Amino acid sequence: MKVVKIVLVVMLVALVGIQFFPTTRNQSDIVPSTDFISTYNPPKEIEGILRTSCYDCHSNNTDYPWYNKIQPVSWFLESHIKEGKDELNFNEFASYSERRQKGKLKAILDEVAHDKMPLDSYTLIHTDAKLSENDKKAMDDWINLILKNYK
Repeated sequence: MKVVKIVLVVMLVALVGIQFFPTTRNQSDIVPSTDFISTYNPPKEIEGILRTSCYDCHSNNTDYPWYNKIQPVSWFLESHIKEGKDELNFNEFASYSERRQKGKLKAILDEVAHDKMPLDSYTLIHTDAKLSENDKKAMDDWINLILKNYK
């Protein structure tokens, strides 16, 4: 029983100790001219879908939940956001080559159609980010319209 108490105390001290290691926050008030929404000027419905379901992980401005400062959750969020931005950053979309833009648009269609995005781990807490069949259809139609304008 004494060993269990020692282990619990050590775990509690470690949990408190890691709270002093902050993460880098992904927040910016600047909307660059290369932003996807600024560049393509989507209909309000599509803009709402993008902001609600995509931009937290795929832009330079995350709207953090209340628990974002608690470690190790904060480390998980930081890693997840970095990975999302490495794959696609909507704030930098217009700076991508035309070929890369086209590839990313096709990837978005595929990810949404196969329910890979937004991630289940994200929609579990952000229930408003879950895409309905109508949302998916609207995204598909609009992105295919954009793709027709590429050579």
